[in-house]
Amino acid sequence: MADQPGRQNTMLTEAQLKKIQDAVREIRYGTVTLVIQDGKLIQIDRSEKIRLKSE
Repeated sequence: MADQPGRQNTMLTEAQLKKIQDAVREIRYGTVTLVIQDGKLIQIDRSEKIRLKSE
């Protein structure tokens, strides 16, 4: 996608990329959400679902 006027590219540091990778690697079922503000990653949310087997 081409850059849009007034928007800046979001560049992630190696540490941020590692945290994202860890969040994805450690979750079995669920979601990982990245929160971006002013073109910068400010938060990583991880919501994990635990599946119970019916007996």
